[in-house]
Amino acid sequence: MLKIGIIGTGWFSGVHANILNKMEDVHIMGICGSSKEKAEKYASNYPNATGYGDVKEMLDRENLDAVYICIPPFAHGEIELELINRGIPFLVEKPLSVDLDIPDEILRKLKDQPVITSVGYHFRYRESIDTLKNELNLSTIGMITGSWMGSMPGVYWWRNQETSGGQFIEQTTHLVDLLRYTVGEVREVYAAYGSRSLPSRYEDVTVSDIGTVTLKFTNGVIANLSNTCILPEGDSKNGLDYYTDKGILQLGFDTLKTSKKGEIIVKEDTTDPYVKENEAFLHAVRTGDTSKILSTYEDAYKTQEITVAALRSAKEGLPVKIS
Repeated sequence: MLKIGIIGTGWFSGVHANILNKMEDVHIMGICGSSKEKAEKYASNYPNATGYGDVKEMLDRENLDAVYICIPPFAHGEIELELINRGIPFLVEKPLSVDLDIPDEILRKLKDQPVITSVGYHFRYRESIDTLKNELNLSTIGMITGSWMGSMPGVYWWRNQETSGGQFIEQTTHLVDLLRYTVGEVREVYAAYGSRSLPSRYEDVTVSDIGTVTLKFTNGVIANLSNTCILPEGDSKNGLDYYTDKGILQLGFDTLKTSKKGEIIVKEDTTDPYVKENEAFLHAVRTGDTSKILSTYEDAYKTQEITVAALRSAKEGLPVKIS
């Protein structure tokens, strides 16, 4: 039996907890929140779980096999370092932080004291991504356009640049990561961000509400990703369009549309990528075989590096090289 702890009581914690709760030989033993009261209320949904208001207390009292970290971007650092010190595997939700300072420290620690890690880039586990990669291997990619267009999340920390990192770091990172996974590594970014309507509609908004980023890949491919969070609730547009010498590949939220010489084939995802992500991580915890984990902390750091470079580029008005 695997004993699991969860840090965080938000939506992502529930996504993972509900999946774990249905698995055989997996027990959620502890849930840690920003307050004990909040954690105890959350833990009441799971038969074996105890609520905690302090991470170290949960780790001291529960003999955990793995921990899920589902917290806002600004809260990372001490939790990961404590888990590494104790040798406890962890799955952490994206993004890794608001910048690179904390991830730098954690990555150095992991190199000295390795533990099994997984990062919540769950789109990699979509079944359509395997089809997409196979199609791309048979083609010459010219360029890619992508968008993450939606409304502003209601949580207080999201509208603050210092606590969320901004939309490209907090949300559009999913598209950046998929491009790395399907195309290759990025060597240069150039970004332009702006502010159009959020500051007049909400108080204390310091994040940009529009942005576009050009990515140059080491293999010569060029991509452009744009995002906005000014749309009204209910309106959204997310996805990637790959333009190749064989046709167009359009990756939607849960579909892949292939167009070759006007013939269109649509493939819908039928399995839950969150489930596959959890299965891969827990398989590694049980066996030590990490081959099914598609995004480790070290790999996810490279995605974080690109999104942070985009923010720097937007501030400076200059291209930024990726080391």
